[in-house]
Amino acid sequence: MKQTSILIIFLGVALGSDVTPIQKVIQLMENMKKKGKKEMEAEQVQFAAFKQFCSFTLDEKAKAITSAANKIDLLSADIEKCGADIDRLTQEIAAHGVDVESAAKQEAAANKVRADEKAAFQTTLKDYTESIDAIGRAMKALKETNGVKAQASLLQLSSQSSLAEVKRGIDAFLEEGSDSDDEGAPVANGYESKSGGVIKMLQDLQDKFVDERVSLEKAEAQKQHSFDLLVQGLKAQQAASTKDKTEKTEFKAKTQEKKASSEGDLQETKAAKAADEKYRADLAATCEKKASDFDQRQKLRTEELATIQKAIDIVAGGKVSGAGQKHLPKLVQTDSEATATALAFLRSSSASPGQQQVAEFLQQEATLLNSRVLSAIAMRVSADPLAKVKTMIEQLIVKMNEDLNAQATKKGWCDAELATNELTRKEKSNAVASLQSDMDQLSATITKLGEDIATLTKQISNLNDAMAKATQIRQAEKNKNTATIKDAKEAQAAVAQAVGVLKEFYAKAGAATAFVQTQDEQTPPAIFGDTPYTGMGSASGGVIGMMEVIQSDFAKLEAETSAAEQAAVAEYSQFMEDSKVDKAQKEKDVAHMTTKKEEKSQELNSRDGDL
Repeated sequence: MKQTSILIIFLGVALGSDVTPIQKVIQLMENMKKKGKKEMEAEQVQFAAFKQFCSFTLDEKAKAITSAANKIDLLSADIEKCGADIDRLTQEIAAHGVDVESAAKQEAAANKVRADEKAAFQTTLKDYTESIDAIGRAMKALKETNGVKAQASLLQLSSQSSLAEVKRGIDAFLEEGSDSDDEGAPVANGYESKSGGVIKMLQDLQDKFVDERVSLEKAEAQKQHSFDLLVQGLKAQQAASTKDKTEKTEFKAKTQEKKASSEGDLQETKAAKAADEKYRADLAATCEKKASDFDQRQKLRTEELATIQKAIDIVAGGKVSGAGQKHLPKLVQTDSEATATALAFLRSSSASPGQQQVAEFLQQEATLLNSRVLSAIAMRVSADPLAKVKTMIEQLIVKMNEDLNAQATKKGWCDAELATNELTRKEKSNAVASLQSDMDQLSATITKLGEDIATLTKQISNLNDAMAKATQIRQAEKNKNTATIKDAKEAQAAVAQAVGVLKEFYAKAGAATAFVQTQDEQTPPAIFGDTPYTGMGSASGGVIGMMEVIQSDFAKLEAETSAAEQAAVAEYSQFMEDSKVDKAQKEKDVAHMTTKKEEKSQELNSRDGDL
């Protein structure tokens, strides 16, 4: 009852304001059209933002995937190169080992050959020397005997005789010469006339053997020189091969470490690339589906707005509006008349033909477009206008504020563009901020790596200085301890010698004095006292005791110094070992940080280009 009274009052105001129910229907559809346009524009703005996100994100992921693919190619090539280098170095290291072993065997073989040649040379040289000496003795014997006899063994020789033949002939001659000397006077002078020729022949043999000995010595010197050159070359070859083997072994270890690092980076890059590819594929599918849905929704909204406009045109046409003017008068009356007329109007259920035509059209379009909004409008239009006016009035009260703030189509388009531009600016600003943040972080990382490298380099320099200082101190300490031990040993020997001399002296002195006292029957002068003199017993005992203490002190000094030297050697060795390990680790860290710094610098340049 209360609602009816409110509706009657509102209808009275409406009718008194020259507004008919058909005009309210047209106004309702106009509001629906405005709302549809507003929602359509909001949807466009929303999709524009989503499309911008899709484009930006897909491009970024494509760049990341391309960068990862390039990095994978570089890492794969680096790993392949490292593998080839490792295989090559392995073969070269083995070859150097074979070279060292081969050179050592050649040197051993050369030493054996040289020893055999030298032994043969010594034997031959001895033979030549003995033969030359024997020839000299034979010529002397011939000159002394004037070649009277014992020349038969010599006449068998000639300038072409070998060394062994000459030695046998001369030895035989010398033995025969010794026998002839025992017989006394010479016999017949049958060989006297030939002595001059024999001496000449011996002289020629002697000159020949001297020349051959000189040639033999020259040949030996040449062989020794060649042997020295050969050994020097073999030792140089061994040293070079050993050095190359050591260097290549170290380089192989570094290459293996680099390969392992690259393999780890490759696995991480592949995993990141696969994740980016999956994310990009999923996002592309989502964006494509959203774009398709947006197109369909926009098409449906456009058709829906066109249908509403067509319905408005029909309702606003002469048939509907004319019928409204005819059958729905303005009813400008007094309050009592208006109330009675309104109640009569509410009881009326008649509908004009134009109203039915509009309802049928709206229902057809609602079925065709599957639009619930149009279906609701058709139901409202087909029903009694005044019965539906009650509901529209209630809705109208709620939407009055919305109608007052409704904006034109141009403003909606401007809002969409501004929102899109603002989103683009935000995304670009976010991208710039992200890149700038990455660059700041990379710069900080590079600076930190530079500081760490400088710190480690300084620490390595300090370690080198400390090891050099420790070596210097150790050498000085060693020299001092060596001198101290030497002095202690020499002092002990000297003290022992002195103690031995004193003990021997006092022992002899006591025994000698006692012997005199027992042999001499005379009473010694009173000045000597009644007690036999055996030396400075107490004094010598004190000196010897002190010297023995000193000897013990020197022995203690030697033991303590030796122990201190051993402890210092152990401490120095431990310090040097720890320092070398620490230095090697720091050098390894410096190399790793330098490589990482270079990578970060390249990444910083890339980010700067992107910025």
